[in-house]
Amino acid sequence: MAALITKFCSQALIIFLLILPSLVSKSCAASIVVYWGQNGGEGTLTDTCASGRYEIVNIAFLSQFGNGQTPLINLAGHCDPASNGCQGVSNEVRNCQNQGIKVLLSIGGAGGSYTLSDEDDARRVADYIWNNFLGGQSNSRPLGDAVLDGVDFDIEMGVPHYDALARKLSEYSTSSRKVLLSAAPQCPFPDQLLNGALTTGLFDYVWVQFYNNPQCEYSSSNFDAFKNSWNQWNNIDARFFFVGLPASQAAAGSGYVPSNDMINQVLPFVKMSGKYGGVMLYDRFQDIQTGYSTQIQGSI
Repeated sequence: MAALITKFCSQALIIFLLILPSLVSKSCAASIVVYWGQNGGEGTLTDTCASGRYEIVNIAFLSQFGNGQTPLINLAGHCDPASNGCQGVSNEVRNCQNQGIKVLLSIGGAGGSYTLSDEDDARRVADYIWNNFLGGQSNSRPLGDAVLDGVDFDIEMGVPHYDALARKLSEYSTSSRKVLLSAAPQCPFPDQLLNGALTTGLFDYVWVQFYNNPQCEYSSSNFDAFKNSWNQWNNIDARFFFVGLPASQAAAGSGYVPSNDMINQVLPFVKMSGKYGGVMLYDRFQDIQTGYSTQIQGSI
């Protein structure tokens, strides 16, 4: 009997060791994140998620909020929220979520009109986001009744009261559903507008924008500048860090990394970090033009 038990345990151990690599790879799989919403030529949100390229999609942007302004989401050529024309996006959000893809609301962006006048203003904006895009209730939800998975902070202007906004949004998390928080800081460390928010330790994802900032972008002639910036960002209290890149040369003024350099230089370095989460691309339209995500997908 003892011999049979020993044989059974040995066989079970061998089977476990054989499947362990696949279990580890699935649990630690990196992700590609993309911004969608700023070009009508990029196709629908459903098309974006059905492409099989992305694990997280940021709907961009809630570009007007704070300081007494009526919040406004801008989805460029896709639909007109002012006439309730974006209600159909709700079904698309659910299509993505049913495939296991996270869908976040990105607030801010390079244009628009947004700021937070004080901490009370930040909390009011958090309440608005919760009631109109997340799990709250409102009669005027711009994207319909779908519940987004969280909020992305792409803050490039305004006054830095975003720590209060992050705290208030985080308070809406429950044991059954967490409000995911992400941020897209500029690569010069620290980001002046997001530093306070990022020091709260509440952020799940940080996709650092390694573009339009030559002093910390990847360059084959000065790889150390990128490495130093990446290492600095990895020291802050957040769960996962992503390399944020333009999906084409046309998507940014600088910072585009050829896919071969990405695969052979950048990714081997960043994957050494225990907090490595993957790659963020701006944006879906440009990624369609270049196929950048498909070129790097097998290497992330």
